[in-house]
Amino acid sequence: MRKMGGWRSAFQEAANSKPLFLTIYATVVVGIVFSSFYVFSAIYSANSPVTSSWLSSPSPPSSLSQFNNLSLLVIPDVGSPIDRALNFSQPALVNGVPAPTPETPSIRTTTAIWQAPSLTKKMPPLKSFRLTKELVQQRVKDNIIIVTFGNYAFMDFILTWVKHLTDLELSNLLIGAMDTKLLEALYWKGIPVFDMGSHMSTIDVGWGSPTFHKMGREKVILIDSILPYGFELLMCDTDMVWLKNPLPYLARYPKADVLTSSDQVVPTVVDDRLDIWQEVGAAYNIGIFHWRPTDSAKKLAKEWKGMLLADEKIWDQNGFNDLVRRQLGPSVDEDSGLVYAFDGNLKLGILPASLFCSGHTYFVQAMYQQLRLEPYAVHTTFQYAGTEGKRHRLREAMVFYDPPEYYDAPGGFLTFKPSIPKRLLLDGEHNITSHFSLINFQMKQIRTALAIASLLNRTLVMPQLWCRLDRLWFPHPGVLEGSMSRQPFLCPLDHVFEVNVMLKELPEEYGPHINIREYSFFDNPLMPKEVKSSWLEVHLCQEGTEDCSASNNTSPPGVLRFPKRSNEERKREDRFRNRVKRYVGIWCCVLNHNPGHIYYDMYWDEKPGWKPIPPQTPQDDHPPW
Repeated sequence: MRKMGGWRSAFQEAANSKPLFLTIYATVVVGIVFSSFYVFSAIYSANSPVTSSWLSSPSPPSSLSQFNNLSLLVIPDVGSPIDRALNFSQPALVNGVPAPTPETPSIRTTTAIWQAPSLTKKMPPLKSFRLTKELVQQRVKDNIIIVTFGNYAFMDFILTWVKHLTDLELSNLLIGAMDTKLLEALYWKGIPVFDMGSHMSTIDVGWGSPTFHKMGREKVILIDSILPYGFELLMCDTDMVWLKNPLPYLARYPKADVLTSSDQVVPTVVDDRLDIWQEVGAAYNIGIFHWRPTDSAKKLAKEWKGMLLADEKIWDQNGFNDLVRRQLGPSVDEDSGLVYAFDGNLKLGILPASLFCSGHTYFVQAMYQQLRLEPYAVHTTFQYAGTEGKRHRLREAMVFYDPPEYYDAPGGFLTFKPSIPKRLLLDGEHNITSHFSLINFQMKQIRTALAIASLLNRTLVMPQLWCRLDRLWFPHPGVLEGSMSRQPFLCPLDHVFEVNVMLKELPEEYGPHINIREYSFFDNPLMPKEVKSSWLEVHLCQEGTEDCSASNNTSPPGVLRFPKRSNEERKREDRFRNRVKRYVGIWCCVLNHNPGHIYYDMYWDEKPGWKPIPPQTPQDDHPPW
């Protein structure tokens, strides 16, 4: 590691070797005054040890000062990936609950998870990965197997899912591979995998698509195949993560045939009991559910499979809900919270939404925090912007595992801390007008930061986003009645911004791509300390004054003086505008109006008299571009 006196000159040499745009968008920065910026620089010795992380494929300042409007940090490229500690999740148990008694002997494989096969070894034939009782039994412990499945497009989600479980010292897991590319990739990483034989596409299939529905049918077929083996099955979607060992909790309900999560957003309990089934009006969510190999559970799985195979239009979750609710009640007993369901014999329990969290109870309400509970899981439901939105939510919560290069972006990073007036956050009623006033104020600052990030070819670390109203798919009064939503609240980025568009490569007509990172990026334990321990201060200045030029020269030493206002070629400005105005989405939805959504507008301030109202005619129902 070089000393502080050395890295400044090194940074200057590196910066001067890169092209720099000589101008900045005048129309973007008008009306916004910057007080200062910061630059972080992490430059370390070329002979520093570098090791590959578990994610890598095997080879064949403590606080910021408050300024008038914006404070920015600019972090240059830090070079090679470095070693980092990944095991920051610790196992947690429910006190006083004994482990379940094994119903059949457990046969454990001698190969530990993450222990990659030797590269000199040939991959076994595909038939050796077929799902059999013997293959499952190799991974079973205490008669329980934890399973998820997916295709190669969800590889990073699957690696995150596995890493959380192994951090919790759980190894009785299996991954179903829906394509051979995923199967091979997981095998060479030392992750237990089996072939589902579906040979699906390796790309993201998209929620609601025909291939998405096919994946749902694969889940039902998988459950129906595993239950006859006699093992308990904890079945999960790949877009969820485990935060705490759930097995002791599940063992508290030995009479349950099925324990399922739900989309419930109004709490029915305030402790760690099962949700009260009579008060759960939302759908049962099949992204997290536990099955015991009882006759009733096997009967449900078989009938569910038959229903879906007979009618391809039925969504798997709707089919499950229809069957289970065919008969609902009475309670099994006074204390357990279980209910007779389906055929009158199946004993069903609904996992508490505060502990087995949906995307709403975790990211929006933070229900577990308000109730002082420790969640077991979070499932990225109630979110927007597709798979990219799910990934970004998990990154914001610092529960997604990215490879080292994610923390080492070419060109470095740019971040800022917005200053929001108290009146916009707290004064007056929480309504559509006050919500859009708050969002528009933040949006204008983000727009400017995006422009600077584009000019400097840096990755923008997005700020925390404050909202006064929730976003849903249907009309509501601002927040869901009966929920624990607070106003204002820190809302996920996808509540306002189209994260999938921001991350997508757009055609040349939209100008250079602008990379982004989540607001919690620098708080993540995986962030190298070298990035955060070195920095430069940046001041915006009036163009034409002394030492004020659009370059990365540090004059005086340790300070970058960048012109606050200058001219920009019209072509460049138009391309930037075409890009960023597509970055924002909609708020939904007002009561008693159809359509009820309102479009956000990145350039709302250029339209005199702009008001947040829904489209008044079908011709008005389009984004503001």
